[in-house]
Amino acid sequence: MKIVCFGEALVDFKATGPLAFQGFVGGSPLNVTLAAARLGTSVGLAAGVSSDLFGDAIMAHLRDNGVSAALISRSDAPSTLAFVSERGGDVEFSFNGEGTADTLYDPSPRPELPASVAFLEFGSISLLREPGATAIRDIVAAHRGRCAVIFDPNVRPAVIPDRSAYQPHLEAALRLSHLVKVSAQDLRWLYPDMELLEAASSWLAYGPDAVIVTQGDAGTTLLRSGGQLEVAVPRVQVVDTVGAGDTFMGALMVRLIEGGHVSDFGTLADDVWRDALAFAAAAAALNCTRPGADPPTRDELATLYP
Repeated sequence: MKIVCFGEALVDFKATGPLAFQGFVGGSPLNVTLAAARLGTSVGLAAGVSSDLFGDAIMAHLRDNGVSAALISRSDAPSTLAFVSERGGDVEFSFNGEGTADTLYDPSPRPELPASVAFLEFGSISLLREPGATAIRDIVAAHRGRCAVIFDPNVRPAVIPDRSAYQPHLEAALRLSHLVKVSAQDLRWLYPDMELLEAASSWLAYGPDAVIVTQGDAGTTLLRSGGQLEVAVPRVQVVDTVGAGDTFMGALMVRLIEGGHVSDFGTLADDVWRDALAFAAAAAALNCTRPGADPPTRDELATLYP
């Protein structure tokens, strides 16, 4: 494996009408693994997965997409279920996730990742529920000296009753990270009284080499101590934005690995970043042309970014 993603594995129920939903296997870290696997990179998911019918669907989805399940822990705890709708262009979630298999992820002994792993990615609701949150932080801290740590907060206000109480979890994750990706939607919720890029730039003080801000069709901005870089995104007919940020993350890691750029993100050349960010943005745009988190294959991506 070259990439390992830590965090939740669940089933999203996408609203199709009043009290009508269609189910999709999801969870931010799981979606990232799908994006990377479909683009041809060896990737694994580290998570707790239930032995119920939803958990079986999750395992089948991973297998069908070539994602390694070597770091999966199965249990009799139920699966997390999420209910998803879109309002005003933003995605809203409601979670049924107390005492579920992914939140109870707590491997003992802690796993040691293969030497082949270049990127360890984590974030989302896995930061919030114990014992999984502590287990993931332990594993990230143990490996950050030998592989790059990438963090996406992927904020879910539905499971954060107190914004101020969330801040210490966020700051601890930032201190562990070499590279951070955050959406404009997340920043608006976290810092309602700050300008987006000002808020994101403040994260560099916690230690990341660079922070990437995705702003939908407004483009993508890379922030680092040497300044910022703007990259436009392709125009497509948007069907659904669920999984767009996760697809961006998976594709970004794939492109950086393919170029041998797995460290020192703050000093990478501008042309390297422009290529990687444009590649990731094209993958995310294609994901948005169909319902649910459905990242493109390499052949599909070649139609938009050869």
